[in-house]
Amino acid sequence: MAHRMLRRLPLLLVLAAAGAGAGWLWLRNGAVEVEIVTPRRGTAVEAIYATGTVEAERWARIAPVTPGRIAEILAQEGEAVREGQPLARLDDREARARVAELEAKAAYWREEMNRSGVLVARGIRPQENEQKARSEYNQVVAAINAARQRRTDLLVTSPMDGVILRRDGEVGELAEVKDALFWVGAPLPLRITAEVDEEDISRIRHGQRVLIKADAFPDRTLEARVDRITPKGDPVNKTFRVRARLPDDSPLLVGMTTEINIITAEHADVLLIPATAVADGKVMAIDDGIVRPLAVKLGIRGRTMVEVADGLSADRSVIVSPPPGLKPGDRVRTK
Repeated sequence: MAHRMLRRLPLLLVLAAAGAGAGWLWLRNGAVEVEIVTPRRGTAVEAIYATGTVEAERWARIAPVTPGRIAEILAQEGEAVREGQPLARLDDREARARVAELEAKAAYWREEMNRSGVLVARGIRPQENEQKARSEYNQVVAAINAARQRRTDLLVTSPMDGVILRRDGEVGELAEVKDALFWVGAPLPLRITAEVDEEDISRIRHGQRVLIKADAFPDRTLEARVDRITPKGDPVNKTFRVRARLPDDSPLLVGMTTEINIITAEHADVLLIPATAVADGKVMAIDDGIVRPLAVKLGIRGRTMVEVADGLSADRSVIVSPPPGLKPGDRVRTK
């Protein structure tokens, strides 16, 4: 049985080869089926994509200047505060006790200094006694000022007028100098801060339009304008920081993440064709079923569509995705 199968194998190979040859002849002499499209008029937009975060234009991250346990929260989220207003108090019992102790010492040495001054004037005590009392008093006063500053440092205050955007930390928690307890910022204006690849930064200019997409508003396309470009880039991430200013009526909130497209060029009422129709600066047109290549000049190039600036008329159809191996002069038929 196996012997008979082996004897049939050459015949099968010959038949397969013959079939392949016939298929090749059909592709060579027959018409290849292709899909065509007519250029349409529209707006070509060139944009740079980035992701960003909504921030207040003026804001501050507030952490304690000295570590301590939170004893009292004096302001809440959403509350308007003034510059210098206390926001939280760290445990200051030890600091207050130290100030009271030093103030008692200051009172003693002040009294001693005054008494020594009277006795020195009467010739009862030497001048050195008064000088020593004055020196001790001055040292205690300096210590009092340092202790009062220590007590003041345990009071967390706002460095600016604004609104409390966020509060972290609860009464009883230990706060370190690296821990942000409050974020305070002006409610308006808002901005988006984004990181843009260094290869794209040369095309970004002040005032360019920015289109914004946010998960919180999936059916809306919001807008902003490029406001500032950081002159120094990040050599590690190879990015530059770009800030876009939001209009005052923007629904975006501080802390939201966004996707942005910075519009670097926009051409209205131009011819657009699929990007797959162009290869090596040419498109494939059809004349009486025969492929004719046309050299075209392209304008703005997008991921799916490209602008044809010259070389193609509005009524000339082109092949959407020329199949591999298609050459000028080949016969084709449209789907």
